[in-house]
Amino acid sequence: MKIEMDYIEKLVKMLSDNELTELSIEEGDKAIVIRKEKEIITTTAPQAVAIPAAVSASVQKPSDAAITAKKDESNLLKVTSPMVGTFYKAASPGSAPFTEVGKTISAGQVVCIIEAMKLMNEIESEVSGKVVEVCAQDGQPVEYGQVLMLIEP
Repeated sequence: MKIEMDYIEKLVKMLSDNELTELSIEEGDKAIVIRKEKEIITTTAPQAVAIPAAVSASVQKPSDAAITAKKDESNLLKVTSPMVGTFYKAASPGSAPFTEVGKTISAGQVVCIIEAMKLMNEIESEVSGKVVEVCAQDGQPVEYGQVLMLIEP
């Protein structure tokens, strides 16, 4: 495979334009892999939420159980989809899933695959912790930014 700079530049542009994190092309015994580093954003302080002073009479007060559930979710970190594609929790049908609810994962560990444009993109966790919920369904489409999993650090 003869590699031309124009070809590589087009691949890099495709990676950026489609918000992909990795692009891999193989021909025979040669391969090109282009990876874009993910930006890791973490917040340690809870964010303030504005609450209106006057509440309309038609608005129902949330139950105590709903408030407790929201408070419990505030410490959870989200693994989101970096692209539009199809979510897979295992490398192939019939094989063991990368992770499941209740399993402990470490930062950098592959937690799922997103198939986009016939490319299998391994999604790695940016944090260590315990998987509390897998929000996406195996084999179903996911959107950019959609929450795939909730992790308790």
